Amino acid sequence: MTTTGVWLIGARGSVAVTSMVGALALRAGLAEPLGCVTELPELAGPALPGLADLEFGGHDISDLTLDKKVESLVAAGVLPGRPAAAVADRLAELQRELRPVPTAGNQLEAARLIAQDIDDFRRRRGLERVVVINVSSTEPVVTPHPAHESLAALREAMAHTPVLPPSSLYAYAAFSANCSFVDFTPSTGSRLPALRELAALHGLPYAGHDGKTGETLVKSVLAPMFAMRHLRVRTWSGTNLLGGGDGANLADPAANAAKAGSKQRVLAETLGYQPEGSSHIEYVDDIGDFKTAWDLITFSGFLGTRMRMEFSWHGCDSALAAPLVLDLARLTAAAHAAGRGGPLLELAFFFKDPIGEVPHALPDQWAALVAFVRGLHAPA
Repeated sequence: MTTTGVWLIGARGSVAVTSMVGALALRAGLAEPLGCVTELPELAGPALPGLADLEFGGHDISDLTLDKKVESLVAAGVLPGRPAAAVADRLAELQRELRPVPTAGNQLEAARLIAQDIDDFRRRRGLERVVVINVSSTEPVVTPHPAHESLAALREAMAHTPVLPPSSLYAYAAFSANCSFVDFTPSTGSRLPALRELAALHGLPYAGHDGKTGETLVKSVLAPMFAMRHLRVRTWSGTNLLGGGDGANLADPAANAAKAGSKQRVLAETLGYQPEGSSHIEYVDDIGDFKTAWDLITFSGFLGTRMRMEFSWHGCDSALAAPLVLDLARLTAAAHAAGRGGPLLELAFFFKDPIGEVPHALPDQWAALVAFVRGLHAPA
């Protein structure tokens, strides 16, 4: 019996649809699970729900049908045509589990309706647990509000005025429905004291933020190299060109600032200082769901000799993100089943701006992840 549900916020978007179609294709043996780190020998094991054991549903403000979205992703080169065509008959079933975002007179009622949709999904599909994953558009950085500091104050405020950004409203609804929550975006999500209090009240795990799929992934490998070789990084500047819906959303300066901020944290945390430079993000409609990053690094070596390094990265954002969404669903569900609550610090491997005080070098994050998963697999 299927036991694990994945409720996607932004369920008709490129990342969500690539995740769902990819899971169906893997289930049917139509592709290798490339990009799914939970399929590596170091992580695979009995504690994780299988890829074939995942059921999908979600919310979206869009009413675009899944067959039309898949058609556009195939045309854009994001999804291969053969696997997409082979699972086309399953799209209608997936479509029936997608819901419009509920509307209500206040945020407290909206959260109740969201939680009800998730709980209905759980009951309808006979699921033991559901992981709610935010893969919607990036939000601007939230303005602090006194109601964010405690659960009682938050509930009182939500009944009268909008005090939560959408990502945090979904985190509130997920915890209220006794579901774990993962934020794959740089948005606020569960990063509010009142929401941490709600998660603790229900003993629920959560993770985030901002999936590490491209330039920052490379940074988390290269920055430790400079640190371990005692080379002084003077500047590290990057330019990111994005198309597709994510790029269009990041054309908004407020959303752009939230994204750029999460991309730089790895340098200061790994090097022990913040070099000069910044990450610039630009929307380029013509490249669609692909992204290109170019970074320039200047550094000093022995006797102050000045040197430089450059790298470029060109990838398909949805194809890089989708397997990580499946990984996070499996890992978070297993943590919930094992009785873990609170922030899952060991999942920092997947994020640009992970929750808590964690290492930012990718090898250290990998070691923590492997130890965490081995603990889940260990006999009780």
